[in-house]
Amino acid sequence: MLHFKYLAFVGATLLLIISACSENTYTPKPRGYFRTEFPEKSYQTFDSTYPYKFQYPKYAEIQADKEWNSEKYWANVTFGKLHAEIHLTYKKIEKNLPELTEDTRKLAYKHTIKADAITPIEWVNNEKKVYGLLFDIKGNAASTLQFYLTDSVEHFVRGSFYFNTIPNKDSLAPSQKFLREDIDKLIETFEWKSL
Repeated sequence: MLHFKYLAFVGATLLLIISACSENTYTPKPRGYFRTEFPEKSYQTFDSTYPYKFQYPKYAEIQADKEWNSEKYWANVTFGKLHAEIHLTYKKIEKNLPELTEDTRKLAYKHTIKADAITPIEWVNNEKKVYGLLFDIKGNAASTLQFYLTDSVEHFVRGSFYFNTIPNKDSLAPSQKFLREDIDKLIETFEWKSL
């Protein structure tokens, strides 16, 4: 009789172990993001009736800004499949360079609420007479880059870079890194033209 109880106990224990091992348990997976396929880097020159020119990628388009309050020589560089834009605004300097640069600084620092950090990076090209400041904005801010370029005498261009989506620094990091090279290229190749 003892032998039968022992066998029943061992059998019941084995049955519990086997049933516990075969039970489907759910393990949550970490959140992932879609993989973005990036185009090959290739550049062309934007050289039109505007008082400036620069190189931009062949996978981007440039359109005149058609907003109701836009001014002459304003343009948007759009990166269609990557859902991003650079807004370029032009102003003729009329003894107001300090105000224009301060406006750019204020607009960049409006992103302080969502930004983890804002790093100003100076740009100087004496040969082409292009001087400026780029604000590298880290975090979940709406704009991750703002900049201005000027010859300090006649021309002033302000640029702001935006993704056309809700900011999420983790999911946008690969696209931001890819497009940062294009923005750097735009700034490095920027030149003023006399009209």
